[in-house]
Amino acid sequence: MKRIWGLLILVLILSCDKERTNRNPFLQEILFRFDLDLNLPLYSPLTNSGSSIYISNAQVGTRGAFVTNTGFNVFRVFEASCPNHAPNECSTMSLDGIVATCSCEDLEYSTITGQLLNNPNDGTRYFDMLEYRASFNGSNVVVISN
Repeated sequence: MKRIWGLLILVLILSCDKERTNRNPFLQEILFRFDLDLNLPLYSPLTNSGSSIYISNAQVGTRGAFVTNTGFNVFRVFEASCPNHAPNECSTMSLDGIVATCSCEDLEYSTITGQLLNNPNDGTRYFDMLEYRASFNGSNVVVISN
């Protein structure tokens, strides 16, 4: 019995690591809630699987957000400001299909996974896109929030 407790305590101690945070130092995590009515022409492209749109509304995130319909009424939402430097005049990314590009460094990200697609192998830590919550309520409204 003592061995089990000792092993359990050892596992708990080793699992506590202060350096395992994924917090992005460049982007603030702003609280918001925004409803996308897919019946409106502006958001209707999201009724098709694999489509992405840019929401430039000032009430959404830091520089807006990219919303992607990944299929089966599942939506992924990511911050539109480049995650690898503080927001500035070139940090709002552009959207081409399902790829978001930061014009500051030409870094490309997937709007399906949020991952950096062309990671420079220069030893620098690069962040993936900041993701927001998305839920589909069944009546053609996607609620995005943080």
